[in-house]
Amino acid sequence: MSTFEPGLCTVTFRSLPANRIAELAAEAGLAAVEWAGDAHVPSGDEPIARHIGRISEKAGLATSYGSYVAPPTDDLSIFRDALDSAIALGASNIRIWPGTRQRDSKDYSVSERHSAAAAIRDMGAEAARHGVTVSLEYHPQSLTDGTDSARRLIDAIRHDNVYLYWQPRPGLSLGDALAEVAQIGQHVSHVHVFAWDAGRNRFPLKSASDYWRAVLVAMPASRWTGRRFAMLEFVANDDPMAFFEDAATLKQILER
Repeated sequence: MSTFEPGLCTVTFRSLPANRIAELAAEAGLAAVEWAGDAHVPSGDEPIARHIGRISEKAGLATSYGSYVAPPTDDLSIFRDALDSAIALGASNIRIWPGTRQRDSKDYSVSERHSAAAAIRDMGAEAARHGVTVSLEYHPQSLTDGTDSARRLIDAIRHDNVYLYWQPRPGLSLGDALAEVAQIGQHVSHVHVFAWDAGRNRFPLKSASDYWRAVLVAMPASRWTGRRFAMLEFVANDDPMAFFEDAATLKQILER
């Protein structure tokens, strides 16, 4: 098992201010925060990014930048704005969305997939110049909405600075989850952690402890060499108390 440290995606608390989120994460004993580009660290607003970077550093939290750049719909100039925010934030990693958002991978032509891979390759190269890694969201209605498409995409990108996230589609069985990580785990940087059913109803993470423990134990060795984070994303009722319970559960999962 590759060692993961506990973290938080700030989209979990979209309505809370950054200083309160940092306080919650530090109080829960987490190691990192992925700041949402559509809520707390707007793309291209470097003064805010620097301010939140200082808040994070003071709280002892490593940072990642959760952008909503979606190549090839978004081009390199748009990516550079997000990258500038990531750098100002002090983030070592920037997340992007592969392909046009809200579009299934099966609907892409061969040439469209080629264009997406080329755009992401260029973004990975640009980020590498600044010591920032690029990770692709692993999500329904994207070019990483399934294992086969994700693997084909990462193989087409062919860039050492581009990685995959992993998260289960809501309701994904443990057997299917284990099959997915076996196939793409060598490319995985970080994971997003939650407990949802197929209807997207949220449950305490404790109810999925065995599921997540099995998945993380089975995660293959990765070409990723930096710190790795298992980041909580969304909690029941957006409740800070539910967050503290889930954070405690996550730390227990990662300790075993």
